[in-house]
Amino acid sequence: MAGAPGMRPHSLGSTGLLVSPVGLGLAALGRPAYITAGRAQDLGLDRSVEALERRCHDVLDSAYEQGVRYLDAARSYGLAEVFLASWFERRQLPPGAVTVGSKWGYAYVGGWRLDAEVHEVKDHSVTTLRTQLAESRSLLGSRLALYQVHSATFESKVLEDREVLAELAHLREEGLQIGLTVSGPLQGDVVRRALDVEVDGASPFGSVQATWNVLETSAGPALAEAHDRGWGVIVKEALANGRLTARGEGAEREMLEAIAGRLSAGPDAVAIAAVLANPWVDVVLSGAVTPDQIRSNASGASLHLGPQDLDRLSRLAESPERYWAKRGTRPWA
Repeated sequence: MAGAPGMRPHSLGSTGLLVSPVGLGLAALGRPAYITAGRAQDLGLDRSVEALERRCHDVLDSAYEQGVRYLDAARSYGLAEVFLASWFERRQLPPGAVTVGSKWGYAYVGGWRLDAEVHEVKDHSVTTLRTQLAESRSLLGSRLALYQVHSATFESKVLEDREVLAELAHLREEGLQIGLTVSGPLQGDVVRRALDVEVDGASPFGSVQATWNVLETSAGPALAEAHDRGWGVIVKEALANGRLTARGEGAEREMLEAIAGRLSAGPDAVAIAAVLANPWVDVVLSGAVTPDQIRSNASGASLHLGPQDLDRLSRLAESPERYWAKRGTRPWA
């Protein structure tokens, strides 16, 4: 199955894992509440486990048909790993048909409620690593190819925890690829700190996942450095949780729609294409929750943005502090 134009698989950095330019992240599909705009319109009132599992399978089917070959989950994404495992059982895909990544370090505590006071909690201890890896493997088995520290920060001190780092290095020696994800206004600094981490003279990490979009570009130089070291680079939140779609507002929506109109594409596809215009990007994650959304997102892999388009889009960039402050006020719905 050829998939959408521009979706030819390639290696995630020097890991050897095959990925597509657009991947699918399951953060918005594995639990009833998330911070993406328009969930009421997209998901309706039925947020039962059964309804979301059907929804997740439908989007996964469409993603696979579009040529998506990287799927991204996490222990804190509600039942995302459960839904992914049941999809694999139904589809009976051969081993290696897609690359699966997941994450440890956060636990889902929302109780499948939209109005939960807390939806996830962080714990970067070695005990959590061992416990959550066992949970992920019990569901995904040998399909789990990449395991990532979920949102490494200076505050959690996970990059200084020698016991955790030694465990990660051991897992990599056994054949499991190891990565980390970063968030927040200091994500570029955290990436550079991670580049310096060594265990017995070698880095335990082979990939990094970070936020980069036309509103939040601060991590770009650090991600380029990671790419130059041979790390795979995965970009999340390319659509800024809905701000860079037709549901956005203000100058960013106007500019995206102007470019999209000229290219006969959706604003979301333009935002995806802007990420992929960076030579250091291996995968940009779609957060789609409908088949139409994943088809539109995947079409961004074949869009060509000229220098003038990219220059115009670069003017939308905010300070990282402003961007992350706005993100922090988004409601779970």
